[in-house]
Amino acid sequence: MQLRYAFRLYPDPGQQRALAKAFGCARVVYNDAVRAREDARAAKQPFPKAAELSKRLITEAKQTASRAWLGEVSAVVLQQSLRDAEAAYKNFFASLKGARKGPKMGAPRFKSRKDNRQSIRFTANARWSVTGSGRLNLPKVGAVKVKWSRTLPTTPTSVTVIKDAAGRYFASFAVDTDPHADTGETVGIDLGLTHFAVLSDGTKIDSPRFLRRAEKKLKKAQRELSRKEKGSKNREKARLKVARAHAQVADARSEFHHQLSTKLIRDNQAIGVEDLAVNGLARGRLAKSVHDAGWSAFVHMLEYKAARYGRTLVKIGRFEPTTQTCSTCGVKDGPKPLNVREWTCTACGSVHDRDHNAAINVKTAAGLAVSACAAPVRPGAIPAQREETGSHGFPTEPRAA
Repeated sequence: MQLRYAFRLYPDPGQQRALAKAFGCARVVYNDAVRAREDARAAKQPFPKAAELSKRLITEAKQTASRAWLGEVSAVVLQQSLRDAEAAYKNFFASLKGARKGPKMGAPRFKSRKDNRQSIRFTANARWSVTGSGRLNLPKVGAVKVKWSRTLPTTPTSVTVIKDAAGRYFASFAVDTDPHADTGETVGIDLGLTHFAVLSDGTKIDSPRFLRRAEKKLKKAQRELSRKEKGSKNREKARLKVARAHAQVADARSEFHHQLSTKLIRDNQAIGVEDLAVNGLARGRLAKSVHDAGWSAFVHMLEYKAARYGRTLVKIGRFEPTTQTCSTCGVKDGPKPLNVREWTCTACGSVHDRDHNAAINVKTAAGLAVSACAAPVRPGAIPAQREETGSHGFPTEPRAA
């Protein structure tokens, strides 16, 4: 299986200019590919093949005066940009046919130089390498300083260089790894706001509330941005300040999600979790707290890590009465307001902690009440995702704080 490890890069001014040139060339080739396919569609002609686009938009384009500067960057970067365009169209058509799971995808759009996120990819053909001093040597860019937060388990197959909205640079390495060993343990998880998660074994994990803690700083930065004249250099400086503040919140939340999800996947063979209606909850009075918790991102991490490491993740229905049912005798005791954190079963007299009882019921409803070897678990087909593993200061989920 393939994982991604991300590390912070610190290019010098000359390397930043070289990377900016590579980002721009990759963007131009991508836009040219989209334009070529859209022109073919408008003319009711077959879409040009990848080989034809490569010859026309890269090889021949370099010989023209208007695109001669494409030769100033690595050819691998341009080829990978074409592959990204092909993949975007393939996913779009698969979504139209219903062959691709998830929400419907729109047609590929042109990229803008003002996009908050820019990226380029180097494969093994580009002959990139890590120097003896620990720098990342990229073709036509140079040896870039890297902050190595951990060691790579195997030799990477490719590296993606990313610049985010806050002006930071990252190197994302794709590596092949082996799955974890079978543990035989099972757990149910109840997600909430008072505690981020309560496990069926009684463990309670506090909610960090990253956005709430940073609200004062975010308000001040946004207020300063609103007072700057549009188009001025001071406004750009203020925009970067706002972006960095939001990036800090998103990074901290993502790191928390990654550490917790990795621990749960590593320690348990099967996990039960509720299929929460986050979109509905995010429209109520608790919307900010719901977004701050990031339940959807956390469950998504559990999904792809379970598939990656050979674990079983079972989602139970969102209408399952986990907080209303006694986990001891199974009697449904009726709905309870949110301020009721403990309650006594009227049938058997058991005293329950609301969240711990719900976590036990989640585990039972998922069919994980006995050991994973004998449990009638329902694994379901969960496609592996190519996401970023947890890394210091690297946002791996949507950038909104």
